[in-house]
Amino acid sequence: MGLAQREEIENVFIDGGFAMNTHQHGGSANMSRTSKRARLVLFSATAAAITLFSAAASAADRHENEEDRPLQVGNGPGPAANGPGPGCNVIPPEASIGTKVDISEFPPPDSLTDPELAGPVQLLRSGKFDIPVERLTGVEVPSGSPRGTITLPLFKGAVMTPSGLKPAWYIILDAGDQAEADRLGVNFSRKLRNAGDAARPATRRADGTFLFESGIVDFSPDRVVMPGPEARPFPPRVAQPGSVGDGNYSPLVRVDGIVYDAPIIAAAVENAAINFPNGDPDYALVHDQVIAIDPTHGTVTLALINGFSFGKPVLYISTDSSDPGVSAIEANTFAPRMRRLEVAIDDIARSAVERIFIATNGPSEGGCNNPQRQGLSAALLDGHRPNNTFGGIPTIATDYSPVWDANLYEWTKDAIEKGHRGLLTEEFRILKLARDGYITGPNGAPFGSAGPVIVCGVAARLN
Repeated sequence: MGLAQREEIENVFIDGGFAMNTHQHGGSANMSRTSKRARLVLFSATAAAITLFSAAASAADRHENEEDRPLQVGNGPGPAANGPGPGCNVIPPEASIGTKVDISEFPPPDSLTDPELAGPVQLLRSGKFDIPVERLTGVEVPSGSPRGTITLPLFKGAVMTPSGLKPAWYIILDAGDQAEADRLGVNFSRKLRNAGDAARPATRRADGTFLFESGIVDFSPDRVVMPGPEARPFPPRVAQPGSVGDGNYSPLVRVDGIVYDAPIIAAAVENAAINFPNGDPDYALVHDQVIAIDPTHGTVTLALINGFSFGKPVLYISTDSSDPGVSAIEANTFAPRMRRLEVAIDDIARSAVERIFIATNGPSEGGCNNPQRQGLSAALLDGHRPNNTFGGIPTIATDYSPVWDANLYEWTKDAIEKGHRGLLTEEFRILKLARDGYITGPNGAPFGSAGPVIVCGVAARLN
C-alpha cells in the first residue's frame, strides 16, 4: 500500500462509544478497498492518535511524544485459542493434579449427564471441534496444539442486489426459538426476539436456505491495527476493519418470525472462488476468522477465541460488531445495522443484549507467561486474545444473547499501585470492583456500556 493510498483513520470514543472518521488522500470519504496480498501492513506515525471521550491530540504532540509501533495483527484469524502460556491458554487442568491416582480412575464429569453441572459442555452441537470437549477431563491438552477451531455447516443462500440475485454464504450460531435451535444444533437465545429492526428481513426458500432482502459484505479491505505507545497501547492509533457490511447488513436475520444469528462469512461469489478446503483462504473473499472453507461439502472451519463466563473458561466465535474500531481489534465484520440496537439495558424485558466485560489496562507484563494477563492493552502488545469476560451463557443463565454489549473497564491508578489488579473472570466480581471504585470506565468515565455491540456465538464451556 503506497503512501498516496494510505488513510488516516481517527477512532474517537464519543458519548461512550466508538466513531471512525476516515480521511482518504485525494478528498474521497470512502474507505479504500485495497488488495489483501500483503498480510501485514506497516503504518507510519502520521496516523491520527486516539483519545477517550475527547478530541484527538494534535499532530505535533503525536510526533514528539509517540514512537512508531509496528502493526501487531493482519488479515486472517490471528492467534490461537489454545495459546502458548498460562495467560493465553484457558484449557482446564486434569482433575487428578495433586492426587496419587491417574486421571483414568476418575469418574466422568457431571456435565455429561447434566450440562448445568461442573464439567465441559459443547454448546454448538452442529459443529466439530479440533479439541473435543470430552477429552478435556481425561487428556492433558498441550498448549498451542491443537489450535482451537470448530467446523460448522456452511449454507448457500441468496441476497437481492441491484444487479440481481447473488450467493449469500452464511452460518447459523443461534436462534430465537427453542425448537428451531434444537433442530439446528445451535444456541437458543430468547433475547433475539427483541432485535427489532437490527435484524434484516429474509424469506425461506424451498431448500430451506435464506433469501436475504438486502445486505452485502465487502471482505477486501486490509485489516490494520496500530497500537498506541507502549505505556498505553489502548486505544490503538489506527484501527481499520478487514470486512465491512453495507448499511443494510446485519448478522441477525428474521425469517418466518424467528430471529437467527446468521453471519455472512464469504463474499457474494460462486463456489469456485472460495474453495479452500485445505486452508490458506483468500481473505479478500472470506471472513478473517475462517481457517478453511469447503463449499462443495458445505463446511467452514473457524477460529475459536478464549474467554470466561462466571468463572468458567469458554470458547467462542467473534463474527461482527457495530463499530469499525471494534471490528478491527476483533478481526470481525463491521455491521452498521447493529447500531439500531438499544444498549445499556441488560436484562429488562425489551433487551436484546447481554454484557461482555473488557479490560482496557489489565495486567500485561510478561505477555502470555503472566497468569493474570488480561485486556486490550495486553492483546495489542503481544498479539494474543484479551481473555474477555461474558455475562450469562447457555447452561449457566437464561439471559444469554449472542449480541454482547461492550462494557469497557479501566483499573484505577490507586488499585494498580496497591496491587489489586488481576484477572477477572466473573461478572459480579467485576460489578463489585466497579461499585467499590477499583475500576471505572475508560479515562475515569462512569462504568457501563461503551456503546458498541459485538456478535459472538458461544461454542463451548470448558468446565
